[in-house]
Amino acid sequence: MKSSIDVFSDWARDGRDEAMADGHTSSVKAMLDFSLKDQTNPFSFIDAGCGNGWVVRMVGQYSLCNSATGVDGSKFMIEKAESLDSDHTYHCSELLNWAPHEKVDLVHSMEVFYYFANPNLLIQHITDKWLNPEGRLIVGIDYYKENKPSENWRTECGISIMTRLSITEWVGMFIHAGLNNIQSWQVGAKDGWAGTLVVTGIK
Repeated sequence: MKSSIDVFSDWARDGRDEAMADGHTSSVKAMLDFSLKDQTNPFSFIDAGCGNGWVVRMVGQYSLCNSATGVDGSKFMIEKAESLDSDHTYHCSELLNWAPHEKVDLVHSMEVFYYFANPNLLIQHITDKWLNPEGRLIVGIDYYKENKPSENWRTECGISIMTRLSITEWVGMFIHAGLNNIQSWQVGAKDGWAGTLVVTGIK
C-alpha cells in the first residue's frame, strides 16, 4: 500500500493524470457553475489537491478571477502544472501544513479530502486559515458509503489511507467547522453509480 501522494506522483509520470481530469470534468463544472453563478465581484480561488492544475487553468479564465492558486502534495503534479501554466501560482505542500499569504473567496477540491485519516482537521484548517469571511468551501467526493461501486477502491488503488464516510458524516464535519448555509447533493448519478457527492458551506 502506498500513500496517495506516491500513487498520484506515479500517475503524473505516466500520464494518467490527464484521464483523471477528463473523468472529473462534468462534476467540477457543475461545482463551479454553482459556486460562481451569482458572482458579480472579483474573487480569489484555491484548488486544494490541484493535480496537474487543470481546474486552476479553467477558473483562471473567468473574467472576475483575480487570482487562481493550486496546492498539491505531489512535486511531480506541481512540476507538471507549472510546465503547462505560467499564468497562475502553484505550491507543493501537504494541505494541512500550508496556508495562503492572503485568504481567498473560494476553495474548491475534487476527490481529495478522503485521502486524509481525519478529513475534519482539513476542513477546519481551510475554514480557519484559507477562507475569507463569506468565503465558500466546496468539495466533490466519489468515495463515500452511499456510492456502492466505490467500496473496494482502497484495495484496487493500493492506497494506504482512504476514509469512507456517509453523506451525513461529511455534512456533519462542515457543520462542526463552523460553516454556514451548508448544502449537499449528488451530481451525475446513473446506473447504480450514486454520483459525485458535493458538499459546500460559507464561512
